Amino acid sequence: MVVNENRGIPAVKNLSLDVRAGEIIGIAGIDGNGQTELVQAITGLRKVKSGDITIKGESIIHKTTRQITEMSVGHIPEDRHRDGMVLEMTVAENIALQTYYKEPNSKNGILNYNVINAKARELMKEFDVRGAGELIAGGELSGGNQQKAVIAREIDRDPELLIVSQPTRGLDVGAIEYIRKRIIAERDKGKAVIVVSFELDEILDMSDRIAVIYDGAIQGILDPAETNKQDLGILMAGGQLNKEEANV
Repeated sequence: MVVNENRGIPAVKNLSLDVRAGEIIGIAGIDGNGQTELVQAITGLRKVKSGDITIKGESIIHKTTRQITEMSVGHIPEDRHRDGMVLEMTVAENIALQTYYKEPNSKNGILNYNVINAKARELMKEFDVRGAGELIAGGELSGGNQQKAVIAREIDRDPELLIVSQPTRGLDVGAIEYIRKRIIAERDKGKAVIVVSFELDEILDMSDRIAVIYDGAIQGILDPAETNKQDLGILMAGGQLNKEEANV
């Protein structure tokens, strides 16, 4: 698969990767090596120049973002302000962003705010989203609570594939631990999970397999139980490990 960045230059180059149900595959790499474009391609936010992306055998490269979402795909983006929330909208409206057009949230194009607000209160309690209620603007929540609100929205839809970018960047220790546990719980329920993170401890702790990306291609795939930060760093810098250490 090849995916161009904004200047028309390939950011993802001949990349091939499979993700299995019941596993977390971590994507490790230095920022700017194609991770963002890869996730955007999988979620329909960026066109694929060549190659294909399939979910359960069905190609998605000509589908819209909503069509991909409807294929049971959840996306927790790296920039929650730009792509994850509408900060001027209420927390309840943000939690309903992926489902507002469906019953019981709406009928005949008319939103049912009683249902939307009640669902938001339920999820805020379940996911420990702390704030002055579901009717405040999303931008009034702290960063950690914004992230938990986005995760609540995506996990509540029960997606079969969950794509998570930089899940704990800029968060406090308590929020980090909680969010990691929720993502791992999805894996334990048999979901396929992709985690993109610059935090190597996070990648090593959460992943069942680690794919290292360098210059838009997979440099190696490692078992976290048999690797370390040094090996990851070598691959992230474009180096090579022996065949016993990295499978490409």
